[in-house]
Amino acid sequence: MSMPDLNLLVTLDVLLAEGNVARAAKRLRLSASAMSRTLARLRETTGDPLLVRAGRQLVPTPHALALRERVGQLVQEAESVLRPARAPEPAQLQRQFTLRSRDGFVENFGPALLARIGAEAPGVRLRFVQKTERDNAPLRDGLADLEIGVVGAETGADLRVQALYRDRFVGVVRAGHALARGAMTPARYAAGRHIGLSRFGRQGLDRGAIDDALQALGLERQIATAVGSFSTALVLARGTDLIASVPERHTGRLRDGMRSFALPVEVPGLTVSMLWHPRLHADPAHRWFRDCVRAVCADATAAPNKG
Repeated sequence: MSMPDLNLLVTLDVLLAEGNVARAAKRLRLSASAMSRTLARLRETTGDPLLVRAGRQLVPTPHALALRERVGQLVQEAESVLRPARAPEPAQLQRQFTLRSRDGFVENFGPALLARIGAEAPGVRLRFVQKTERDNAPLRDGLADLEIGVVGAETGADLRVQALYRDRFVGVVRAGHALARGAMTPARYAAGRHIGLSRFGRQGLDRGAIDDALQALGLERQIATAVGSFSTALVLARGTDLIASVPERHTGRLRDGMRSFALPVEVPGLTVSMLWHPRLHADPAHRWFRDCVRAVCADATAAPNKG
């Protein structure tokens, strides 16, 4: 059985509403002859005359009367389906968003983000999940709505990306540490005992730009211990004489009460971005959520800790 031409529904709706071929043609911007041909197709498709002449007027048949309300509803529903999605009123929004990030982001930006969402959309629930691997599969599988991180070679080319802020690495020691006093030099920094990173379940240490910059000066850090996260590194540095090297803005709140210093070697900065799957790009509610995250990250209240 062949599919009927669904465009006929619009014509039938107008014909039944107008009860006049000429007026229906004008409303649909068709010629009278084109409308007459369409009416003939409708009669053939439905097996009913639909409109019959009574004197100088056309009147609907019983079948047409029975169809009139249904056809009108169908056309309205079809128009609503094809109409661009409206931006939601945040106050009326009922939804859960899952945000995936490395440690530090939630502690530093989470309170302001929750406050903003709570004020604008109390019906929205925000779920934070830890980013334990580099793979972006949770975005593709719909397990996460948004991810915060640094775009790298492993980031899928199919994902949407928007930069949030620039960051830099700083050295961090406990209050009263010897390195908190006096000028910082590459040799002095390298001579301390450091906390290394071994992220995403890898067995070895992450060798990065800091080690490369020190090596160019003939220096090397002494790694006393290795941890899997910036927050753990800061916990250890707070209670020992070890040195943690962490992103400044990303760990602002985690460094409260500690002493931070600019690294004495040139190390490239990093750009922290938010990533999402293209299927959510045009979703108005998701767009509002992205705007909230972007605004919180740009807000002056999220400025780095000056300790």
